[in-house]
Amino acid sequence: MEFIHTATFINSAWIGSAFLFGFACKRLNLPPMLGFLLAGFVMNFLGLTGGSLALDKIADLGIIVLLFTIGLKLDLKGLTKPEIWGGATVHALLTIFLLAGGILVAGTFGIAHLAGLSLPQAALIGFALSFSSTVFAVKVLEEKGELNAQHGRAAIGILIMQDLMAVFFLTISKGEFPSLWALGLPLFFFAVRPLLMRIIDQIGHGELLPLSGLFIALVVGTTSCSLVGLKPDLGALLIGMLVGSHPRAHELSNSLYSFKDLFLIGFFFQIGLTGTPTLEHMFVALGLTVMLLGKTFFYFLVLTRFHLRARTSLLATLSLANYSEFGLLVTAIAMKQGWLGPDWLIIAALALTFSFILAAPLNTKAHRLYDRFAGRLQHFETKTCHPDDIQIDPGQADTLIFGMGPFGTMAYDTTRERLGESILAVDYNRETVKKQCATGRKVIWGDATDYDFWHKINLAKVKIIMLTMSNHQANILALREIQSAGFKGPVTATARFEDHRLELEKAGATAAYNIFSEAGAGYADHVCRATGLVCKTQFFVPGAEIPAMPKK
Repeated sequence: MEFIHTATFINSAWIGSAFLFGFACKRLNLPPMLGFLLAGFVMNFLGLTGGSLALDKIADLGIIVLLFTIGLKLDLKGLTKPEIWGGATVHALLTIFLLAGGILVAGTFGIAHLAGLSLPQAALIGFALSFSSTVFAVKVLEEKGELNAQHGRAAIGILIMQDLMAVFFLTISKGEFPSLWALGLPLFFFAVRPLLMRIIDQIGHGELLPLSGLFIALVVGTTSCSLVGLKPDLGALLIGMLVGSHPRAHELSNSLYSFKDLFLIGFFFQIGLTGTPTLEHMFVALGLTVMLLGKTFFYFLVLTRFHLRARTSLLATLSLANYSEFGLLVTAIAMKQGWLGPDWLIIAALALTFSFILAAPLNTKAHRLYDRFAGRLQHFETKTCHPDDIQIDPGQADTLIFGMGPFGTMAYDTTRERLGESILAVDYNRETVKKQCATGRKVIWGDATDYDFWHKINLAKVKIIMLTMSNHQANILALREIQSAGFKGPVTATARFEDHRLELEKAGATAAYNIFSEAGAGYADHVCRATGLVCKTQFFVPGAEIPAMPKK
């Protein structure tokens, strides 16, 4: 029995429980981070808290890498939009007022952990719980292929503003003024930026790429801020913003993705180890979960006041309908500073857990919820339409192609050669639309998964619809919206895997194509033409010209 209490066994128990609980949550369509929290609670309940893994250091690395990757993706121009900075600010104030007021009112009834709280303490709790989970929202939007959709960009913009608020709080929470040398920090960052950009150019695509990201974030960013008395986390965000304009910034961010997720496991697991929840903790956390409904409604109300459509506002709102891991970080800092008792870290962790359990199924059914309640939700829309959210006019086009990635672009060019100019492409990424239009292609902005798009377009003119989006779930959702709009013509779709192809046909596609299989046929056909070989069987790639047999 002594072996059970050794560091080696406890380390194994930590890793094993984190994996098993995370895997179980994944199978239940819940975020794995929820399983990591639960694993920490279970280990603490069993008394297995004496492991030798430096969870605090691992957790710190997770936050630093998270902030660095946020900096790499930070769109400063996008943050200047009123619905982003204004929406985030107004929502934070409304949520703090709601939660602080609710906590103070509940405290008058003598509820445990609420009674006796001062106004500043209640406001601090409201501030910590006003954030939404960046990790949760990004995961949900990535899985549905909606990161670049209007509602995805609105949600991410608000989250970045909240992250900046949290970083500011973390910086001032030290209670110390920075060194005067901090004034020279921007000059230092701009001086080393060309060198860092050149390093990224020369680093290749192997193991040195993620290591270069850790070098830039930790050695250059956090160390420089630490030396001048600033919070290290701030340095990771700032240096990420400086190199974020590099063409390989997206690749660099992706290379750090696994490291970030792995390090953040330590953060969530460590929260679970802080203490064993009691019934009183759970009761308060459930009360905060009920108040989450008010926080969620404020998102929808604020976004519609900034002239976004009801659908855009609802989808963005549901991805933000949770509490945040940054809220746990703020609560942990407040606990270390003595501003809040240790019980509040457990309560905040439980509230986060409950919010994920509530938000996960809502996001899974987000499009169906809008389809069902569209009429009621549209009453919240303003008379003025947001310039990025206007209706889409397809003109006289009778062939629509959705998704202008490499495959969609090739399909567009070939189809235009065969059918002429009666073809129109649609893509939800505005940068892609801008680049495609610059080449002379007719491409407009739109979202194939948008309920309103299909009910505002004149489908009587359309003869065929081609779905070439790279995200499988987006193709499935688009098929459902096309059917609900009553389109009777042929709809084709593309897939990367055979099971996805079969699923598309089952969902109603007239025909679905495995792009890798078709690419292989196209390659063989190209070899025949380029080498002058006479092919006994002529290959045919949908959308491609049938080449003539070479003459001997």
